[in-house]
Amino acid sequence: MRIWFRLIIPAVLAVLLPACSTPAPPHKAAMMRSKGGEPIVATYSIVAYDPKTGDLGVAVQSKFFGVGTVVPWAKADVGAVATQAAVNVRFGPSALKLLGDGKSPEEAVKQLTEADPEGNTRQLGMVDAQGRAAAFTGSECLDFAGNIVRKNFSVQGNILAGRKVLEDMAAAFERSQQEEGTELADSLVAALQAGEDAGGDRRGRQSAALLVVRNKGGYDRSSDRFIDLRIEDHPNPTREMARLLAIHKEFYAEEHARKPVK
Repeated sequence: MRIWFRLIIPAVLAVLLPACSTPAPPHKAAMMRSKGGEPIVATYSIVAYDPKTGDLGVAVQSKFFGVGTVVPWAKADVGAVATQAAVNVRFGPSALKLLGDGKSPEEAVKQLTEADPEGNTRQLGMVDAQGRAAAFTGSECLDFAGNIVRKNFSVQGNILAGRKVLEDMAAAFERSQQEEGTELADSLVAALQAGEDAGGDRRGRQSAALLVVRNKGGYDRSSDRFIDLRIEDHPNPTREMARLLAIHKEFYAEEHARKPVK
């Protein structure tokens, strides 16, 4: 009997303990959906404008596979948009068109959300090329959900650990902007990391994206996509984003050194 216990019990524990103590891989989480059936992008994001260079950008992290294909939208000299929660992807190009036509972010947010029958399930943040920002958090977004709008940027999130996630993101962005030698991308990534450190998405973490646009800032100056980084599925996407941004700065050193002056 003692021999049986010595052989069987360790084997059983070896199977059970890892399952209890090891977090499930990012892709194992069940997909949350809205009443209308859309996948809910439990997300925190920041949209921002750099008045020194004219750069516009979006950074986002989520417990959602490939968040960069859904949330961030931006166009040089026009604006930057984050559309999330029960995502209406059409908000991205529609918002940029409205901003390009001269609407303010506040007017664009109001027009888009009021025309959407599922508007109360949406979350939206945007900033234009004048630094005006606006955001919307629908009443049916899952707690904690909210936004903070300030000059030149807006932070927004849903299914967060709490409001501190947004407060710390805003503080980190503003602090980074005051540091010598930082770019908009640095401040966006700093905001993402601060959000994660404050608890981030209540369900965990999986993917992230960073998009910065600049007039003729893309490869061979043939587009405005100065920085376009995506992490689809990773155990620590905010840290991985910082690593990739460092590589981008090294690989495209001349482009980073050639900072436009607004």
